[in-house]
Amino acid sequence: MLLELAIGDAYGAGFEYADSEFVKSYNDLSRYVQHPRYQIRPGCYTDDTQMSLAIAETLVDQEPWTREVLAEKFVTTFKRDQREGYARRFYQFLLNVQDGSQFLAEINWTSDKSGASMRAAPIGILPTVEKVIEFTSIQAAITHNSPDGINAAVAAALMSHYFIYKLGAKQDLGKFLDTHVPGYLWSQPWSGEVKSKGWMSVRAAITAVEYNTSMSELLKYCIAYTGDVDTVAAIALAAGSCSEQISQDLPNHLIEGLENNSYGRDYIIELDRKLMSLVEQF
Repeated sequence: MLLELAIGDAYGAGFEYADSEFVKSYNDLSRYVQHPRYQIRPGCYTDDTQMSLAIAETLVDQEPWTREVLAEKFVTTFKRDQREGYARRFYQFLLNVQDGSQFLAEINWTSDKSGASMRAAPIGILPTVEKVIEFTSIQAAITHNSPDGINAAVAAALMSHYFIYKLGAKQDLGKFLDTHVPGYLWSQPWSGEVKSKGWMSVRAAITAVEYNTSMSELLKYCIAYTGDVDTVAAIALAAGSCSEQISQDLPNHLIEGLENNSYGRDYIIELDRKLMSLVEQF
């Protein structure tokens, strides 16, 4: 799950809000692409992956699932490996805060954008829908304590949960989410540019998962939307990696080309193994 999420994020980072003609020209999975405006190096992941690692580590270490613990984890995960890709104001905020207590005291926590959704997929390993909703709502409210921010994150976490626990067919994913997170028309197809609201990225990811049967086609489909495509790809590939109806055929050069520093590919693969092993313990 985490490896595929990171690949979707890193590949999508080259296309985030890029011109549609640029996307059409280079979205062929042949390589990680240098973004036409941003300076993120091809193959490097962004905040989507880094914050998902923070969530996954907290789950693996079985730390108390509290806003205090999670806020501290968000800060330490950023400080150990500072990187661009965060929204500009949130990046400056993370540079300035020293610990979780300051984070909670100073954060603007009312956002309805995609930050809580992009990091929610690992929570899907929890054994029940109720637990997924509870844990996701706690982590989302730290930074996105709005109905749309929380509900989008819950839907993103339930996507991976749906496939991990084999709760239904791929084509029924949206209907499942309509039942548990009503009011967002998850089962209605998304088309066109994906803007910054969290529910938009999640709806686009659901459509992409339902419409594609291989991870390669899924990744290209996510990027072709244009807009906030790194977030769409991170959410969709995390879920798709857990589906028996989607062939796991991401190109090896994208796997090998993912950054491999201290918290890069090898670290992610090992954390991924530990995270998914929790399923057998529940």
